[in-house]
Amino acid sequence: MNRMIVFVFGLPGTGKSYFASRLAKMIDASYLNSDKLRKELFAQRTYSYHEKKVVYDTMLGKAKEAIATGQNLVLDATFHKKETRDSFMKQLSDQGEVFYIELHSVESTIKERLKKSRPYSEADFEVYKLIQQQWEPFNEHHLLLESTNNNIEEMLLKAVQYIGWKNDTGTDK
Repeated sequence: MNRMIVFVFGLPGTGKSYFASRLAKMIDASYLNSDKLRKELFAQRTYSYHEKKVVYDTMLGKAKEAIATGQNLVLDATFHKKETRDSFMKQLSDQGEVFYIELHSVESTIKERLKKSRPYSEADFEVYKLIQQQWEPFNEHHLLLESTNNNIEEMLLKAVQYIGWKNDTGTDK
């Protein structure tokens, strides 16, 4: 099987990290989380343009390191800007099979989730609204999953099937 690079993206509160960390374990992949990197890089986090750029640049460097060791990789971030996605795609697409999984959730569930403390993310509903306003649609082929509070197994099954189906095409990058 080819090395896999899986982008898990979506708005804050959609369950990306909960899902992506479990998917990484299932497919024996390295896992890179933008929120964890942000917390490691900045004592005070503002979600400014500069801060996001540093986080994504660091994430891309770490992704290249993981890929160089032959590992599968799961990247977990909003990837809400086309420019950021394009940069990652340009630099990683020839490094293995690339898959895109977008998570959605209803706003009431997102609001509920963002009130709770999470290990790395401090994004609240205001950050959600800001990123939602800045969101640039993703037009590449990808799997779209609807995240509820009780469907993680179903989402993981769909993701594994999606990745498996794509690998069955026999493409060798």
